[in-house]
Amino acid sequence: MKQESQTATSSSPFKTVKEVEGNAKSRMEKVLAELQTEVTHFRTGRASIALLDSVRVDYYGSPVPINQVAQLHVPEPAMITVQPWDASMIREIEKSIRNADLGLNPSNDGKLIRVPIPPLTEERRREMAKKLSHVAEERRVGLRNIRREANDQLKKMTKEKLISEDDERQALDAIQKLTDAQIGKVDGVAKAKEKEILEFK
Repeated sequence: MKQESQTATSSSPFKTVKEVEGNAKSRMEKVLAELQTEVTHFRTGRASIALLDSVRVDYYGSPVPINQVAQLHVPEPAMITVQPWDASMIREIEKSIRNADLGLNPSNDGKLIRVPIPPLTEERRREMAKKLSHVAEERRVGLRNIRREANDQLKKMTKEKLISEDDERQALDAIQKLTDAQIGKVDGVAKAKEKEILEFK
């Protein structure tokens, strides 16, 4: 008996429509969360400590995120300050920011690193808006792929008589609505960030 249930599982990992929808929803939400994290790394000319999230500092031989070796602040709209926990790390931290390919030029006074955020040129703004558009499109494709996989799963379940054709139709409709809603959220995140990139002076 146990053998049979294992065979069914390998063919269709889900037993109910709810499981398929729940799986698609959680995967789609993850795609959206990843986009929201990603857009914080786009420089807008406005200082944000998230700009330094990608910076890794060599801390006694191990690369660690900058926020593990220093306290970050935004004292004014175009400045980030970095206060190392350990003053002997100041040069290493400064070098890591400079080498992180963020177009930033930090300086230190022996105690504190100041990172001025230079204004973006019109050309740079357009480049970034284009890159943002590309990132958003990748996420939309990701959502459509999840929809396709969920739809395939539902068709397989109908074929294996795990659900009725009516159940399948309703579920396909629900998955489509879910996909449309999540794509709408991706569009919203991208639009808001694009506005920030192109408008902030």
